[in-house]
Amino acid sequence: MDDLLSEKEQIEQIRSWWSEYGGYVIGGLGLGIAVLAGYNYYQNSKLEAQLEGSAMYESLTQHVVSGSLEEAEIVASELGMKYADTSYAAQAKLAMARLYMDKNRDQDAMDILNELLANPADEATKHVARARLARLLAYQGKQQEVIDLLEDQDSEAFAAIYNELLGDAYYALGRIEDAQAAYQRVMLDPLATATVDQQLVQWKALDLPEPAAEEPTVAEPEAQEIVDEPATEEPAAEEPAVDETVEPSEAEE
Repeated sequence: MDDLLSEKEQIEQIRSWWSEYGGYVIGGLGLGIAVLAGYNYYQNSKLEAQLEGSAMYESLTQHVVSGSLEEAEIVASELGMKYADTSYAAQAKLAMARLYMDKNRDQDAMDILNELLANPADEATKHVARARLARLLAYQGKQQEVIDLLEDQDSEAFAAIYNELLGDAYYALGRIEDAQAAYQRVMLDPLATATVDQQLVQWKALDLPEPAAEEPTVAEPEAQEIVDEPATEEPAAEEPAVDETVEPSEAEE
């Protein structure tokens, strides 16, 4: 009998607890289910966006290869608006820069590369854009801008590419020692074989003229102050005395 009463008491305690806290339990379960459903929806939406972005980028590359500029610009613009947060938007800018260069529209290529560098993108993509922009600047003879763009960059993977471009810019500006140092860094870079032609860089280094030797500065002798000495007056030559001619007096008569 006592056991029966004990079970009844337990049931009553459970009912009492459920009536007090059951709503919270149900709410928590509902919230957990909603969070899980939202996460799954987000993942599915993200995957769907990736697939759509991938399809659009593939379409863009086909237009780039075929040289269809107008169609490529339309697809690239749509990619930039709809999928700005994906890697496809940055890759689309690189593809358009290549197409502009193929069409001899160098300024358009430079503008879109600068836009890519100014906006969020992964570092590898930015390094590719920076190297292409440097080549365009070098082609236009803007060697100092090449130096300003690359001189402070630090990347093991792109160091050889940057140093070769810097060496070419230094040489064009007559900075022979800096060019030699840049080429030397390329030849000593263990990763350079995968990104540049080290033999070509070596030929460039061997073709550099000898740095102009600085001429020693010779101190000029101090100019001595010349003091004009007063001219010594030579004594005037005395004129010979003129003999007075005495006229003879008349003879006395």
